Amino acid sequence: MGRRALLSAGAVLAAGAGAATATAFGRNPGPAPAAAPPAPIPHHGARQSGLTYRQLPATRLLALDLPASADREALRGLLAGLDKVLAAASDGSLADPRLAAAPISSLVAIGPALAARLKLDAPVELAELPAFPGDRLDEKRGGGDLLLQVSAEQPWTTGVLTEHLLASAKPTGATLRWSQAGLLPPVPDGETPRNLFGFKDGSANPDPADPGLWHSDGTILVYRRIRMDSAAFTALPTDRQELAMGRRLASGAPLTGTAEHDDPDIYIKHPDGSYVIPADAHVRLSSPRLDGGARMLRRGYSYDDAPDDRGLLFCAFMRDPALFTRVQNRLAGNDALNPFLTHNASAVAWVLPGSRPGRPLGATL
Repeated sequence: MGRRALLSAGAVLAAGAGAATATAFGRNPGPAPAAAPPAPIPHHGARQSGLTYRQLPATRLLALDLPASADREALRGLLAGLDKVLAAASDGSLADPRLAAAPISSLVAIGPALAARLKLDAPVELAELPAFPGDRLDEKRGGGDLLLQVSAEQPWTTGVLTEHLLASAKPTGATLRWSQAGLLPPVPDGETPRNLFGFKDGSANPDPADPGLWHSDGTILVYRRIRMDSAAFTALPTDRQELAMGRRLASGAPLTGTAEHDDPDIYIKHPDGSYVIPADAHVRLSSPRLDGGARMLRRGYSYDDAPDDRGLLFCAFMRDPALFTRVQNRLAGNDALNPFLTHNASAVAWVLPGSRPGRPLGATL
């Protein structure tokens, strides 16, 4: 090594030592201040927070069954107890050191069997779904007298909160029927998350304030647990995936458009007379144009319970579940995605209007 190179190397080392000395004596400004914690999501309001705020990346769905002897008074006490837990968790006053201040959203809904049994003042549209071709439903994973959903930034939070909700329900004799965790992939704010097929899921959602979704600040939830054979689907060539979906994989744009939120035009044809969005494409068969423009608000999550049991927790909100029935009948008969999908659980529930201080969930029943 030459003398000049040796001197240069020494200068570099000296500079590094000087930087270390500057850090040691406080002349380096150090790390940036920690960002302020996100603001809590208010629990009280005209509509429940699980519908009015953005989707949080971790969720837990729970279904409870009440004893056959339970009456309206028992339900009123159960709802008030759940409401108290959720309100305290949301404002950070729930006494549990495992629950740090964090955004939490939630919803509580009544199943059609309980509404009928207790003759509750629920919408007349609330009813069980019919059987669909291809369904492989597991009764232990679906249905329920009461459906709850809690969402947060981390699964830790939803797990701890679940403990408190079940403890609150226990004195009424309510028992856990099923539980299901879901997640969203990390995406920048405002970007549509992708499902396990790799496509953006929820691009054509209506505005949550659309009056066509609501019954006096409540709505109806349709839940479906759908196993997805993602390995088989993603092994297809990209063009075949896009024809089956009716959208482009990279951008999420419909095959008839250039941007994700372009409205799919299911009537445009190629010169040979075939549809640009094929007749069996998922986007065509679920198009609002086939239902007089009626839309569902979809707030789905992926689930990953085992290497051979991964898929979608389809959660859609609408004024009348007959809309879902029409769409699902079209999909069940012709959807190009059917070879890769298995519907194995189902539930319907009336999402109650929100609560206020002194007026807990269910007060309007």
